[in-house]
Amino acid sequence: MTTYSLRSASPAKTRADAVVVGVVAGDKGPRLCDAADDVSKAYGRKLRPFLSTMGVTGKAGEAVRTPTRGEVNAPLLVFVGLGDDPTDPVAVRRAAGVAARNVPNAASVALALPTETPALVAAVVEGHRLGGYTFTTYKSAKSETTEPADVVVLSAIARRAEALEALERAEVVADAVELCRDWVNTPPQDCTPPLLAELVTAAHKQVTKGRGAPKVKLEVFDHEQLADMGCGGILSVGDSSASPSRLVRLTWEPKDAVAHLALVGKGVTFDSGGLTIKPSSSMQNMKGDMAGAASVVVATFAIARLGLPVKVTAIAPMAENMVSATSTRPGDVITMHDGTTVEIANTDAEGRMLLGDALSLAVDEKPDVVVDIATLTGHMQLALGDKVGAVMGTDDQVSAVLAAGVAAGEQQWPMPIPEEMSERITGSKVADLLQHDWVRWGGGLYAAAFLREFTGGLPWAHLDIAGKEINTGGPYGHVTSGATGFGVATLIEYARALADA
Repeated sequence: MTTYSLRSASPAKTRADAVVVGVVAGDKGPRLCDAADDVSKAYGRKLRPFLSTMGVTGKAGEAVRTPTRGEVNAPLLVFVGLGDDPTDPVAVRRAAGVAARNVPNAASVALALPTETPALVAAVVEGHRLGGYTFTTYKSAKSETTEPADVVVLSAIARRAEALEALERAEVVADAVELCRDWVNTPPQDCTPPLLAELVTAAHKQVTKGRGAPKVKLEVFDHEQLADMGCGGILSVGDSSASPSRLVRLTWEPKDAVAHLALVGKGVTFDSGGLTIKPSSSMQNMKGDMAGAASVVVATFAIARLGLPVKVTAIAPMAENMVSATSTRPGDVITMHDGTTVEIANTDAEGRMLLGDALSLAVDEKPDVVVDIATLTGHMQLALGDKVGAVMGTDDQVSAVLAAGVAAGEQQWPMPIPEEMSERITGSKVADLLQHDWVRWGGGLYAAAFLREFTGGLPWAHLDIAGKEINTGGPYGHVTSGATGFGVATLIEYARALADA
């Protein structure tokens, strides 16, 4: 277990095994960031030619290791690129993540990165923790690389209360993102709806135990209870599987709550497509189709741990979409929790069925605002790629979520719900709504329009994170390969902004 702390020590004099130094790219060549000024002085005039010889440019994503040969106390320096703006928390967070993967087997590490403000302190801690994340549960041969026991964040504001609060807040956010990554990385045979509900229950026990722990209410609803509640949308997906559906509801209700936020997340623990079966190549990462549910659960735990004065009701429907004799058929008509009837056209458009029921349940709680998050449509991945999420909904809430994404360092982009989508979703000849219409264009917008029907006219935002939940390529910034935890930090930041409004 790595311990993080703040100190105002000199990076040139610290006796850590390795010192990470931020490098700023500029028109006149690279320079060390202000936090590493003592290192610049230690090298003196030799620094610029030394950086040139080592090929250090300061560009984002760069990491160069070099022995110090006694120029500073630490035996190893690691130069990491910050790009051209060392005041940008996003750039600093990414640089800290790169640093975490480029310090080999050091027992202690000192980070000389921009930390002039509490926001930058938080960015360094979050970035370093998340950039060094690993998932080795199923590895029989463990890596020989070891995590550092101590990481010291060097900062001129180390003794200020707001800096310490920023560090502690960053640790809570990193805990939440790492837990989401763990669950999304878990193979689907060990993360069926009942097993995912058990993982949530175990995490809830950890979060709420001990003196001073937050009081978060946990409810788990099984198949029979979901049937009694009229959750036909969830069961239309989950009844195809031998693993019965579940729904988890968490409630954080502080006495000083200034608002009531409902969080809803899609929890399809594996998506074969059902009878509208996916191509085999498209199933490889469908264990990540429960990332939305994981996100709202861990975000709620984090909001409670931070003590934010916002009541949160988190609803996470969980189902497995399989192929069997009990699978829902195209042409079937399903009655949702709120009584709306839906004609099924594509059983691989299953997420909106879970979310329709869950959104309706959330509306029953009479929140001030509803935010849902889901790996919902491949259309949005085609439109925005694998690093930018889509946000749709009521104008004020879309703006608020976009602002939260900026503060959290997660890229989001607004997308519309055109009026003609209302005509498309009501195009069924036998039911109130048509689940899918097979028109190639605007499928992600169609899905959002469908979800809007279950929001009861409340202020609402929808985050489509399809393709962002799992990084199938190499690591970049603070994002490692595999599960990303994308969206978790945005939800926490959104709640924080709601508390401060």
